[in-house]
Amino acid sequence: MRTPNVGVTCNIEVVRYGVWTEPAAMVPLTYVRAIARAGGRPLLIAPTPADLDEPGELLDLLDGVLVTGGADVGPDAYGERPHAETAAATADRDSFELLLVRAAAARDLPCLGVCRGMQVVNVAYGGSLEQHLADRRERDIHRGDDGEFADHRVDVEPETLAALAAGATRVDVKSHHHQGVARVGDGLRVTARAEGDGTVEAIEDVQRRFMLGVLWHPEEDEADRLIGAFVQECRAAAAAEART
Repeated sequence: MRTPNVGVTCNIEVVRYGVWTEPAAMVPLTYVRAIARAGGRPLLIAPTPADLDEPGELLDLLDGVLVTGGADVGPDAYGERPHAETAAATADRDSFELLLVRAAAARDLPCLGVCRGMQVVNVAYGGSLEQHLADRRERDIHRGDDGEFADHRVDVEPETLAALAAGATRVDVKSHHHQGVARVGDGLRVTARAEGDGTVEAIEDVQRRFMLGVLWHPEEDEADRLIGAFVQECRAAAAAEART
């Protein structure tokens, strides 16, 4: 059985290395390692004019899509004005990832959204985001200081895709975010919430084989089973495609 190809979306950032400062397509190596550790082949994907126009040829190469974390989804994507704390990603990244999620859903291609990626899934399905959770939280359990990940627990509904993928209904997770789900997208089901403040931590489309968004960062924890379950579903999708 061939190794499944997993598309991993990139941050579009201005970076410094050596004597250069320039825009770059980049992704934390933890995503790459987590997919490889689970038996997948990570392929880094970034927006191009052709794929922004029609992503079908790109998706023909892939057995699954992982939408990574990063800067905030631009609030214009869900019809709102930006909060003072919102730091939006590039418009091309937003457009590309929203298009990928919708196209993956149409094809029933496995898709996992992580942190910002979960928010992209929600917006792709017509939902909206709460732009700054700290506005109504007495204590912020969702991000540590100076870029550190916060550790907290998540309660997952039994017999859901999130529970099957995570392997439990109470999960210790690592997170770093300041936004979350406000209005849940059409056709999505909330299947996990943070212990303590009830923040939505997982959403899924129960009509698809694997369309799941989680607000935590499974790639940062080698004990987390979620990316392994996702890659296993990508492998099954590849096998089904080979049979046809």
